[in-house]
Amino acid sequence: MNKEKRLEILTRLRDDNPQPTTELNFTTPFELLIAVLLSAQATDVGVNKATAKLYPVANTPQAILDLGIDGLKSYIKTIGLFNTKAENTMKTCRMLVELHGGEVPEDRAALEALPGVGRKTANVVLNTAFGWPTIAVDTHIYRVSNRTKFAMGKNVDQVEQKLLKVVPAEFKVDVHHWLILHGRYTCVARKPRCGACIIEDLCEFKDKTE
Repeated sequence: MNKEKRLEILTRLRDDNPQPTTELNFTTPFELLIAVLLSAQATDVGVNKATAKLYPVANTPQAILDLGIDGLKSYIKTIGLFNTKAENTMKTCRMLVELHGGEVPEDRAALEALPGVGRKTANVVLNTAFGWPTIAVDTHIYRVSNRTKFAMGKNVDQVEQKLLKVVPAEFKVDVHHWLILHGRYTCVARKPRCGACIIEDLCEFKDKTE
């Protein structure tokens, strides 16, 4: 795909949604971090239902530690893999209290050192909480980038590096959200809704649906 086509795709996505953000509910960097940690192999809707009950009771690292692991599990037991996620959340909260004064560090290495936090989660937090021009590649972004031929790669790391290379600076902060939403609601996995797609004429996917 050439540069002009990519620019037009990004311009259309921006015009359609000028101020995109995550569909996870949060008010602080810590709430976002925990929501993203809980969202692995789970839906944002499911995570939001759990955090809507958890955060009014405990929305700081110390408050979650005070709940204890069984107390935390009682709030997140509706989320897949909740036992592992509860353990990682408690360990993460302990590290935040002991190493970072209870605050979420605006630092990639420090974030990736937290239990359950990989590169993708760190990218989401740096982008959405702190405004960094990072691009967290999940299954939606990986699919959209390859299917449209916007930024092709054999794995999420390759797609991330390609996106960072080809997306102009003015679009970098928001492109993560546009591509996720596009993959979640339009360019869906099994039967993409090409007829309802605002970039259909620019997309290079050969097997378009009606």
